[in-house]
Amino acid sequence: MRNESFIDGIGKIHFAGNMVRFDCVTLQPGADGEKPTSEEVFRVVMPPQGFLSAFNSMQQLIDKLVAAGVLRKNDQAAISE
Repeated sequence: MRNESFIDGIGKIHFAGNMVRFDCVTLQPGADGEKPTSEEVFRVVMPPQGFLSAFNSMQQLIDKLVAAGVLRKNDQAAISE
């Protein structure tokens, strides 16, 4: 049996106790038209090697999505205000 969870994103990534920690968040609606707020729903903890492997897998998927036209690369090196 697989356990599946939905998140809107990662709130924080930090390194503590020799482990990489991802705080996963969901967006909660704001009151009366205010901006949504993020709420931490769970944490993923992995060793640095696992983090590196996950990062490489994500980069490969990003490259495939760019090649398929689903995503576009942002060539802008810096954003000026």
